[in-house]
Amino acid sequence: MDDPKNVPNIAPDSSDNGLCVCTCGQDPFASLPPELRPTTKPSMGSLRKVACPGCGLVYWTNRAVDLCVDCEKKGMQLPRTDSAQEE
Repeated sequence: MDDPKNVPNIAPDSSDNGLCVCTCGQDPFASLPPELRPTTKPSMGSLRKVACPGCGLVYWTNRAVDLCVDCEKKGMQLPRTDSAQEE
């Protein structure tokens, strides 16, 4: 029953036999150091995650104002910190 012809041939892992796997097809910038690799575009595009300072709602927005729409409708305003207020 233990005929050597019927035993499947199990090949050793690629790490065991010294073969190297090329990564150039997977990542063309793999040989570059991390600081020289091109940055990937964020998956959410121009959206950013903010917390409304008025009510604490955490949401994604592409607006420059951090207030949520509900707080902005209520007339809430954020204090200005730029130099235009000082004049």
